[in-house]
Amino acid sequence: MPKLGSRVPKYRRHKASGQAVVTIAGHDHYLGKYGTKASREEYGRLVKEWEAGDRGAIVRTSDLTIAELCRAYWRFAHGYYRKDGVPTGQLSCIRNGLRAIRRTYGRVQAADFGPLALKALQRELVEMGLSRSYINQNVGVVKRMFRWAVSEEMIPPAVLHALDSVPGLRNGRTAAIERAPVAPVDASLVDATLPHLPATVADMVRLQRLTGMRPGEVFVMRPCDIDRAGEVWTYTPHSHKTQHHGRQRVVFIGPQAQKILRPYLLRGKDDYCFTPADTVRKLRDARHAARKTPLSCGNKPGTNRRKKPKRTIGARYNKDSYGTAIRRATDAAFPPPEGLDDDAVKAWRLQHRWGPNQLRHTAATEIRRQFGLEAAQVALGHSKADVTQIYAERDSALAARVAREVG
Repeated sequence: MPKLGSRVPKYRRHKASGQAVVTIAGHDHYLGKYGTKASREEYGRLVKEWEAGDRGAIVRTSDLTIAELCRAYWRFAHGYYRKDGVPTGQLSCIRNGLRAIRRTYGRVQAADFGPLALKALQRELVEMGLSRSYINQNVGVVKRMFRWAVSEEMIPPAVLHALDSVPGLRNGRTAAIERAPVAPVDASLVDATLPHLPATVADMVRLQRLTGMRPGEVFVMRPCDIDRAGEVWTYTPHSHKTQHHGRQRVVFIGPQAQKILRPYLLRGKDDYCFTPADTVRKLRDARHAARKTPLSCGNKPGTNRRKKPKRTIGARYNKDSYGTAIRRATDAAFPPPEGLDDDAVKAWRLQHRWGPNQLRHTAATEIRRQFGLEAAQVALGHSKADVTQIYAERDSALAARVAREVG
């Protein structure tokens, strides 16, 4: 794509034809006879469209391919899907969806991409062994791209209406793999994993387990976001999942969670409570304490550090570093028995591994069991109870007691 500029394209005269012309993103648009009122009005209309389209190319239906549409939509998405100036995780989902359609249909005219082509794309993804939910996610990205293209007048609305007629893959009615839903993690697995976690990450796990916070809400926790005036503290994340919907998220922190959190509040009010730097420092201190070589020999602490390391310590944890720490700890806590082949070892590890999001499901299930669905809804910060039911497993013991007493 041509490099975008900040200057407004000029109204010029095309000497060979005597027409007025304006060049936008490498494309010449002829406006009629030079100097006429009609050509000036056409020029003004095109410039307004160019500005409304984030100063990108004004591409007409006849010469717009799927590859060009994907590039234009990616440019829009990269600027739109941001939170606090940082790209969100939605961009990775969009990238996967765009790759799926560009791989096969990149040279096809966007206006010629219809329901049959979308169904063929679905079948191709099924044959690749992808899960049903992942395929529906990619197809959803494709539809959103065409919806955006219609709003930018890149393709006629009829193309989008035709694509909307294609439903997503349904459970039990497709050959696509069906992934098991995220389930709560057993308490014994968490307890066995905690000793193998770094101290900071172990406290993050304990805190998330008690409060039911999302992993992202744990990452961005700062002392200034916590109100410690009452018996129960309240934590208002400055950034959270539903922020773009205009909703406020409040997490209530009880005595047990306060005890875990209190040591991490002894820092700058705007600093993150849980930082990888704490983990690295404790690791280095432990290695130094176990050092056998005298300080007069070998490297002294801090002398063998690289001046320009390729990887630096982040200001806070993220989903990758948090999840990796938990995965490594589960592998250390549950080593596979000897004599297993590679497939059996893989199955063993999948059986004993768990992730941060499962802690939220566990907390929701426990809160629902003790205090009911509405309490779980408030604790998890959901606006609708049907969303909470996805996270909180029903109490089968209660159903059994009802059946026993009612008969």
